Amino acid sequence: MTWLFLAGAIVTEVAATTALKLSEGFTRLVPSIAVVIGYIAAFGLISQALVRGMPLGVAYGVWAAAGVALVAVVGAAFLGESMTWVQVGGIALVIAGVLALELGARHPA
Repeated sequence: MTWLFLAGAIVTEVAATTALKLSEGFTRLVPSIAVVIGYIAAFGLISQALVRGMPLGVAYGVWAAAGVALVAVVGAAFLGESMTWVQVGGIALVIAGVLALELGARHPA
């Protein structure tokens, strides 16, 4: 259940960040409202993952890395932004770093 809260936090944060781009500096009402609601939901969901025992470093690392990777993909796929092989490599390194955080946080049974 903890991972579902984190997944929800990631999805809502990516949606809010995408809406931030679409809000055009908060000059468009609907995307601006989506930004506020999305970020409030994201922080509420990540707080629930933390309350249920997920380590802070793991939760924030996974949240940040997944958010960065997904926002970059959304930007390239739907917003006409470019993505170079260097950026793809950087995303892979971020994911590898988060994986190292997750594996390092495991405690033997």
